[in-house]
Amino acid sequence: MALPFLFEFWAMEHQLPPEGDWRSWIVMGGRGAGKTRAGAEWVRAQVEGAGARDKGRCSRIALIGETIDQTRDVMIFGESGILACSPPDRRPEWQASRKRLLWPNGAVAQVFSAHDPESLRGPQFDGAWVDELAKWKRGQDAWDMLQFALRLGDDPRVCVTTTPRTVGFLKDLIAAPSSVVTHAATEANSANLASGFLEEVERRYAGTRLGRQELEGLLLEDAEGALWSSALLEANRVNISPQLDRIVFAVDPPAGSKSGADECGIIVAGVICKGPPQEWKAVVLEDASVQGASPNAWAQAASDAMQRWEAERLVVEVNQGGDMVSSVIRQVDPIMPITAVHASKGKVARAEPVAALYEQGRVTHMRGLGALEDQMCLMTAQGYDGKGSPDRVDALVWALFELMIKPTQTWRRPQIRSL
Repeated sequence: MALPFLFEFWAMEHQLPPEGDWRSWIVMGGRGAGKTRAGAEWVRAQVEGAGARDKGRCSRIALIGETIDQTRDVMIFGESGILACSPPDRRPEWQASRKRLLWPNGAVAQVFSAHDPESLRGPQFDGAWVDELAKWKRGQDAWDMLQFALRLGDDPRVCVTTTPRTVGFLKDLIAAPSSVVTHAATEANSANLASGFLEEVERRYAGTRLGRQELEGLLLEDAEGALWSSALLEANRVNISPQLDRIVFAVDPPAGSKSGADECGIIVAGVICKGPPQEWKAVVLEDASVQGASPNAWAQAASDAMQRWEAERLVVEVNQGGDMVSSVIRQVDPIMPITAVHASKGKVARAEPVAALYEQGRVTHMRGLGALEDQMCLMTAQGYDGKGSPDRVDALVWALFELMIKPTQTWRRPQIRSL
């Protein structure tokens, strides 16, 4: 057999099925990461035996995409589809009238649309490949019907190839004990992508949540009822900071300094002061947070952030350490102007008015704030849905409180004198 068809010799690690006893293999990656090729080659491996007429472990395969056309054009006829991957002596025949592939050894792959889950009621299979599961509008229904149809053979399995999206049933599938996941960013397959493609999309989307999802292949979660959503943050993004009238940075110190301790949130933000404070607009410039750092290390990180942006003031929460927090900072920078704030309200109560500023379109983000935005999308009216403490969000809230909310609280409408 020619070398191009010996996939196991040149495949990337995320394209090869994992060892072990699993039912669902989820290949999750960025755009162009080689997911389709992984799915097509997995189908080949299940169907083909030692020779063109030998039987493989599967003889009845379901191929499911979002629509019939997408299943045919991508999974079967695509440049990385089944036909392109198959050697001449084992290439299946496409039978358009029956919407199926027929291999020389008698194996059959039937095409289905996720838009029509009921079409999976009745047929039975010993394997399946599903593509772009996270896009399926009737995903849960189609997935459920497929599970009932996988009832042939000794060990029916499914290969799932998808770009990640925050979809409930995908998250449940990933968490299932019978599932395994391989992951890769778009960059992993750069040798097989068009010249300039990766450079262009990274220029446009690197440092954004959309980029982390579509290029890095990361599953980014929005908690149900979150104060901020991914869509809201993407809509409020700028590539270049405007001229700012005031820049501050805020620090939310950790309770400890061990490797497992919470982060020290350090957020830099600025404001454009045009008109009354109710019309001001802010830009979040940098997330300089550090984790597992000693008090001296996070104080130095704060000092460095101040110098980078020529910020005029540090806002620091002192509930945890009181005067000691200011003392630690003074050891690094004796003349740093500090505003110490005490949290009299809970995290959610402090965050809600700041979230309202985003809904009003009055706060924008520079790129590169992915870790901060991840925490923001897990903050709900009931609390924080993530692990640990949302120290980055706390620092963000204090910075925007100083820049946007505090001036509003002290502003008085000018009196109009009658003539």
